[in-house]
Amino acid sequence: MKIVLDTNCLLPSIFENSPYYWVWEGFCERKFSLCCTTEILYEYAELLASFYSQEISESIMETIMNSNNIEQITPHYKWNLITADPDDNKFVDCALNSGADYLVSNDRHFGILKKIDFPPIKVIDIVAFKEMLK
Repeated sequence: MKIVLDTNCLLPSIFENSPYYWVWEGFCERKFSLCCTTEILYEYAELLASFYSQEISESIMETIMNSNNIEQITPHYKWNLITADPDDNKFVDCALNSGADYLVSNDRHFGILKKIDFPPIKVIDIVAFKEMLK
């Protein structure tokens, strides 16, 4: 299974005592492939550094970058489907350009994608993603 993971789902999944730790654990156990663009990786790094220590954020980014189940994507077209928060479009463009099965996000701005028939994008929240992994 190929996914694009919004930063709002990655950040709370890092520590073992988090109720979302299974996301990070699933990534590390290669239960899914993570599709990322350079822009997404920069956002991950920036926000990890603002929430966690430098050492932890660097370790997480190193794990992501050196994993066999990361697919680095170069979007060749930007769809600009989300107008309420244009910064979210990087996740949409990655999902479309990678052929990801799901875009996993808890962000309400992605709800607009359910009203768009083309291009089709399956957006699920973190709870639905947990069910998919079972």
